[in-house]
Formats: sequence, C-alpha cells, structure tokens
Amino acid sequence: MWTELVEWFSIRNVNVRCPGTALGAVTRRCPQGPTAPVGIYIGTVLTTVAVRGYRSLRDLVLPMFPLTVVTGANGTGKSSLYRALRLLADCGRGGVVASLARQGGLQSAAWAGPEATKGARRTGDVQGTVRARPVSIELGYASNDFGYLVDLGLPSISKTSAFVRDPEIKREYVFTGAVLRPSATLVQRTRPIVEARSESGRGFDGVSRSLPTYRSMLAEFAGGFPELALVRGALRSWRFYDGFRVDDSAPARQPQIGTRTPILSDDGHDLAAAIQTIIETEDDTFHRVIADAFDGAAVSVDVTNGVFDVEVHQRGMLRPLRTAELSDGTLRFLLWAAALSSTEPPALMVLNEPETSLHPALIGPLAELIRAASDRTQVLVITHSDVLQHHLRAKPLRDFDYESRSEENPSAVQLEVVKDYGETQVAGLHPLAVPPWSWGSR
Repeated sequence: MWTELVEWFSIRNVNVRCPGTALGAVTRRCPQGPTAPVGIYIGTVLTTVAVRGYRSLRDLVLPMFPLTVVTGANGTGKSSLYRALRLLADCGRGGVVASLARQGGLQSAAWAGPEATKGARRTGDVQGTVRARPVSIELGYASNDFGYLVDLGLPSISKTSAFVRDPEIKREYVFTGAVLRPSATLVQRTRPIVEARSESGRGFDGVSRSLPTYRSMLAEFAGGFPELALVRGALRSWRFYDGFRVDDSAPARQPQIGTRTPILSDDGHDLAAAIQTIIETEDDTFHRVIADAFDGAAVSVDVTNGVFDVEVHQRGMLRPLRTAELSDGTLRFLLWAAALSSTEPPALMVLNEPETSLHPALIGPLAELIRAASDRTQVLVITHSDVLQHHLRAKPLRDFDYESRSEENPSAVQLEVVKDYGETQVAGLHPLAVPPWSWGSR
C-alpha cells in the first residue's frame, strides 16, 4: 500500500539511486522494484513518520497520506507530535541539539514512563524496570525516495561542563525503501564515525572518524553526497504554522519591503509580498475563496517605493482597508490563505489548530484551501474542530477494509490519538495499516 502513495503526485520526473549502487550515482529504474520507487512525483512524499522516546510518544509509527488529519482530546499527544516533527525538521537545519536543549535537555523531553508498558496494562500497576535500551529520543521518516533516522542520546561529556543539557547525536542513517536495513543503507553515522556505501555496493567506505556529536552529517557532508543533500533539502523545506499573531504590533500588520515570496514565513511578516506573489501566478483559487469567505471581497497589494501593504476591498466601502485596519479574524484568515496558496509548496506543511479564533463561517473556506493545498503537497493538520474535520472529508483510518484491500488508497485520512497509560497511540489502528519500520540498534 505505502509504495503506491507516490502515484498521487504526477508532476515531474525525479531520479533516485537504487540500493547497492555507488553513492552519488543515479538511475532511471531500480531492479528492486517499489522499495526504491522511481517515478513521477513532486519532491519527497512521506509514507511513514516514526517517533520513539519523546514525551508521550513512547513508540509511535504513523502512516502518512496526502492529507493527514490528527485529532484527539487535550493531553493525548497532538502537541508532542507537532514538536517532534519540528525537531526532525531541525535536523536538516543543523539545529536539533539546540532545540532539544531549549526544551530542558534530553532527560526533560524524554518519555517518562516505563520502557515497556505491557506489564502495566496487564496488572494496572506502573513500575520501573531494568532498562534494556539506553535513554534516547529517536526520530525518523520513510518516503518515496530516501528515509532518515536520527538517535539522540545523553551526553558523555564531564558533568562539570556547562553544556550538560546538550544531547549527542549517537546514530544517523540515510536509507532507501520503507525500512532501515543494512542492504538499503546509503550513509550511516555512529557517534563520530561516518561511512558511505562503497562503489561496489558491498560494504562501506570511511568518510570521517571525527564528526562532533553535536553536528549532523546532513549539515557537514551534504555538499559531497547527493543523497544527504536531498534529505537535508526536504527537511529544510518543511513548514510549520502554529497560529499567527494578529495583535496591533503583529508583524503581519506592518508594511514591509517586499521581494518575491513563494512561501509565507511562519510569523507572517511577509504577508503582502506572499499575496502579491500569488496574484502574479494568476491562480484564481485564492481570490475565489476570499470572495466566498467575505461576501465578494477582493484582495490587492499596494506597492509604494518597494514597501508592500495588503488592501482588502469590501462591498459598501469607499476605500480599501489596509492590514492595520483589518479585524483579527479577517487578518488571520488572510494569513492562512496565503500560507496554503504557496506558489512553491514545501515538501510537507504542518498546521496546528488552524481553526483557532476563526468564525464558524470561515471554517468551510479554510478547509477548501487545505484540500487544494493537499493536491500539490503533503499536509498534516492537527485540530480539535469537528466542523473542520467534516469539511475536510477525511475518512477515519479505522473504517478502511485492510483485510480485503477492496478500497482504493485513501488520500484524506483522520487519525485519532488517545492516551493509554500515559502513552500516545492511534485509536483503532489496524495492524495492516501500520507501516513497516525498524529502529535498528546502537
């Protein structure tokens, strides 16, 4: 099922390398078949996201779809999933160690329950046990081209150091296919040692024996290895939108010097430039949704000496309203519309409770923008809103018949997360719906 998900993108050709070929070589077709798909898609299409040992995510493996809607009650782990994805994206930017340190270090962010929960579920008594594995936070994904896994562990530096909150990168892997396997591994890192698949495809050649444990191999060696560059580029392209400021001093309310802006920033300061970029693509979806949401309103951008400001033209008004004059709800919707109408969509767009502080009448138009965005890139939505879920038309994964495989692969799927003995799980997740995954070992 998972390898077939690449078919929903049919835009342009991208070459990838088969397992076992020389690092840096590319091929049009792989003899191994769908484990290393070569075909028509746009960018990296995630099939699996996996998190182990982070907050309430003791061991979570999620299937990913063109539109994945994550729901659940407060405290079930939705925010932990959002933050785990941000940490994974930080690996591509070389900032995962600093990000985790800002959360209080690995010991603060790590799973606080017992290593195994079977005994607690059987007896109802939660007790600590002798650990079989080291304390760690592990993150990874599999996709239609390459997969990535990172293992963050406790620092081995002296306790007298001021950097005791800094975790160490113990392991990193870039691999092909759905599961980490020795035969599918292209580049691997164990503490300071980095190795790459040899030209013969049999074994590994040394790349470095002195990579600092606070630096990722994605940042240090992407220039020499195309596979690392593609993984780093995919992670860097991910965009996270966790609401927007709309108070009087919000960045989005201030006129800004504008340059072409294909992707809205996470704080929305470049709203006017992003909207002008959308306008010049002549895609009418943005304008049609704005008109439907605000009774025929139209949006334009005023440019004066290179300074950009949004103007909203409303029925019955003698002049347009600028961003400083817009209501909080109107400005917030414009920000979401600009983010979702990106002219160069990122590989993954993660939206955290986009319905917050919007009038119920705007939820339908917002859902239309989200669905349109999922036709061009992957979108993951975390939401509490039953109304938004209804408009997104995402089918609960538990309703699919995986035994008979009689249904088509879903494009919009709802995953409900629940807490069980402190652990975040997906409610009703059928065993056949869980993607294959391997964490390997240190």
